[in-house]
Amino acid sequence: MVNKTWFERAIFLSWYCSRGDCTFCYMSTQKKLIKDPKKAVRSRESVLAEAIISKACDWRIEFLSGGYESYSLSEIAEITKQIHNITGQKQWLNIGTLTKDEIKQFMPHIDGVCGAIECVNPKIHKKVCPSKPFEPIIRMLEDAEELGLKKAITLIIGLGETEKDIPLLIDFIRKHRIDRITFYALNPHKGTPFRKGPEKHYYAKWIKETRKAFPRLQIIAGSWVNRLSEIHLLLEAGADAVTKFPAIQLFGSKFAKQIEDEAVKAGRKFEGTLTKIPKINIEKEIKKLNLDDSMGKRAKQKLQAYLKRMKR
Repeated sequence: MVNKTWFERAIFLSWYCSRGDCTFCYMSTQKKLIKDPKKAVRSRESVLAEAIISKACDWRIEFLSGGYESYSLSEIAEITKQIHNITGQKQWLNIGTLTKDEIKQFMPHIDGVCGAIECVNPKIHKKVCPSKPFEPIIRMLEDAEELGLKKAITLIIGLGETEKDIPLLIDFIRKHRIDRITFYALNPHKGTPFRKGPEKHYYAKWIKETRKAFPRLQIIAGSWVNRLSEIHLLLEAGADAVTKFPAIQLFGSKFAKQIEDEAVKAGRKFEGTLTKIPKINIEKEIKKLNLDDSMGKRAKQKLQAYLKRMKR
């Protein structure tokens, strides 16, 4: 295990999902409240500003994520291209199941695709993700491999699975030659049937057993603000990096400092920063994007607003 770690930031594109029935998901509580899905998307300028900040702080982009049928694929493809240009890094997609032809629209700006498996126990999966069966996700992963792309999955711990299901995960990773996995500890949302996340040692055991089975697999672990004291356990268990922290909103806070301290506690060097304001030449960064005047102005304003928030 390398002695470094880092922060990964998922860039979310929308608050709407046409499926909207995953029982644990915040989007399931919002679907009925959203009359026009096109108004439940983030502005293009906010996404670009976030990518610029991520690069300046040396955060890696975990993936681009959005609910089904929010932005059009062509719009997401253009955003993906722009973020590739900003960061210099090919991106990961976690935007639902895609066909091979749809995946091709994003090349050569992506490193791979991510399937939101969420739970490997088939009975529980059918209950908590009724509109996201395994089969289309698996087909997408197979198509991605044929196109020479990498494959990732996400898994949420605390949905009702037990340690007896760990072999199912190991078999899935091996069978489908998964390159990367993001674990999340369930963060219960008001309006869902869940009330409590998993115990930290149980959560860490899933990571530990996965690492033991796959020494070279990239493992990312999500931890929310109320769980930060577990991060050193997750890193010691075998996680490469951490995610799921509102880094712009809480930049420089005691919580951000705690993440960096947890890395040290686990014997890791923390790459990048969650506590030191980055130096950004705003005019230069916006100019590099070749945006029209209106979009360029809005992106500049959004970047300035984010930096102002971080300085507070």
